[in-house]
Amino acid sequence: MTLLITNATLLPCTPEMPVIENGFVQIEGETITATGAGPAPAIDGAETFDVDGDIVMPGMVNPHCHMAMTLFRGLGEDVDDRLYRYVLPLERKFVTPEMVRAGTRLAALELIAGGVTTVADMYYFETEVGRVIDQAGMRGVVGQTIADFDPPDHATIDAGFALTEDLVAEFAGHPRVIASIAPHAPYSTDIVVMNRVARWADAHPDVPVQIHLAEMDSEMDWCARNHGLRPVELVEKAGLLRKGLICAHCLHVSQSDIEKMARAEVCVAHNARSNAKAGRGIAPVEAMRAAGLPVGIATDGPMSGNTLDLFSQFAPVTMFQKLLGHSRKPMPGVDVIRMATVEGARVLGLDAHIGTLEPGKQADLIRIDMTAPRLQPVYDPYATLVFSAMPDDVRDVMVAGSWLMRDRTVLTLERKQVLRDALQVATRFKAEMTRIDAGG
Repeated sequence: MTLLITNATLLPCTPEMPVIENGFVQIEGETITATGAGPAPAIDGAETFDVDGDIVMPGMVNPHCHMAMTLFRGLGEDVDDRLYRYVLPLERKFVTPEMVRAGTRLAALELIAGGVTTVADMYYFETEVGRVIDQAGMRGVVGQTIADFDPPDHATIDAGFALTEDLVAEFAGHPRVIASIAPHAPYSTDIVVMNRVARWADAHPDVPVQIHLAEMDSEMDWCARNHGLRPVELVEKAGLLRKGLICAHCLHVSQSDIEKMARAEVCVAHNARSNAKAGRGIAPVEAMRAAGLPVGIATDGPMSGNTLDLFSQFAPVTMFQKLLGHSRKPMPGVDVIRMATVEGARVLGLDAHIGTLEPGKQADLIRIDMTAPRLQPVYDPYATLVFSAMPDDVRDVMVAGSWLMRDRTVLTLERKQVLRDALQVATRFKAEMTRIDAGG
């Protein structure tokens, strides 16, 4: 069937980042076949969808997330040692396939409702994460975490690699879900494991690699103390600094680090809100992008940043760069939206298929309702999206030509059941936290 989306303020996010008034998108099956300005072509039997001047743009891309951690959202916020007091004990006791399914469904519901159509995840029991993403109709890169701190789903590094092999087999050839390997960070894998990941990646060139990198002061100290190197240098020494490596955070990177990263053609997932909430610093995004590094806008996990809403990331992303530059000029709104769409797709190696609205690309798109008073008047739609829009303004969401949300109702997940399942897990968490506080 042919679908014609008409009367749109079209933001195709193609290189010139145009704004097309009274635009249209023609979709055949799961593929965009035409876009343009003015009346849509007359096609016999086509379904026409008039969006009444609302913004139609590519579905947004979140290139770094820990979806199942929605169930830790808001937990122990005012407790200095919450990681060791609550989070790690809760993970070791309660992180099971069932828990991961419940948390990932809650995350998928939130992501879809907020206009995110593609997400990169790294956590535990990632086959469950991939299955939920598939059932929800989203697109995703799912990374099996490998670490040496006794994670919930593997007691040894060998077991972590075996889980990765299972993940790759599960989603081989899948049209929307891509398996990934995810060494947690330099300090939690060390050079031996990172080198093993590098050799494994050489043998699996189509499998993306994700890693936390140069995120915090303690990581910098660990790398210097144990290896006399900076994190980027250590990853390079391990043979893992390579084309397509998805590096989350990258706060503490020098100009020399950035040059190494650019030569290696790595990619960056920027997490402005969670970085700021933890007091970890401001990533030099303008400098990384000026060096040619693709940088996408990510939420991090909902325990760190609380929300999986990309709109709430936009203002911090641009404001922090303006603070660094002591000017309004750095990181204009158009660049923020580019990062949230096509640049985020490039970070995940998917820009040949998604991230823009143009013929031949997958029909992954969203409609933004522009009738809220806080969105009017519109002088620059990119600035309006960055500084004024909210997830509630997302009205319709499509992936591969299929509607995931219509009129703000998610069609692929049963909302009440998702919330019920999440509450059941949270109740167990609360009981355990009470026991911990009582010294039990």
